[in-house]
Amino acid sequence: MRHIRTISLVMFCCLITPSFNVVKSQELADSINVVLEHRIVESDTIPHINLQEVPVIPPYKFKNKRQKKRYGKLVRNIKKVLPYARSAGDKINEINHHLASLHSEKEKKKYLNQKEKELFDEFEKPLRKLTFSQGRLLIKLINRETGDTTYELIKQYKGGVSAFFWQGIARLFGSNLKSEYDENGDDRMIEHIIMLIDNDII
Repeated sequence: MRHIRTISLVMFCCLITPSFNVVKSQELADSINVVLEHRIVESDTIPHINLQEVPVIPPYKFKNKRQKKRYGKLVRNIKKVLPYARSAGDKINEINHHLASLHSEKEKKKYLNQKEKELFDEFEKPLRKLTFSQGRLLIKLINRETGDTTYELIKQYKGGVSAFFWQGIARLFGSNLKSEYDENGDDRMIEHIIMLIDNDII
């Protein structure tokens, strides 16, 4: 945006001061470090600027007041939970990348235990403050960010027995570690909110 404003200022100055010669115009451009892309069309040099794509996100159509109220609650919950899901996605990618460089099972186990402790120390307190609905939302968003369900991730890193155990615990609280994210179905409202957040609209 700053570059566009600067370019507009240069072009405006050229228009209102036709007495400027080429050298002075060049000096002005150099003094404010403007690099303007151009295209040559039939021997004419034409300024060419690539503008950033602006997404057009239509407002969500609510069926009733109850759905509108749910939308407002989801906005608050997603803003709180999405950073955790994205952090989890980044850390899982980092862990997978490092695991690929380890050769022995002993090294992998030691590394996973170390990372588990680090993640526990970092996330235990804030995650304990989440409500049940925020916890269920986090499970879905982790699937959105990683492509794996929470159950699959636990099974992959801690084994099938641990995954089965934690799935049982989650069920007691009305959650499901196998929950998958469906942006075109049940989670269409969540996806709409995330698009608005990512584009700084809400």
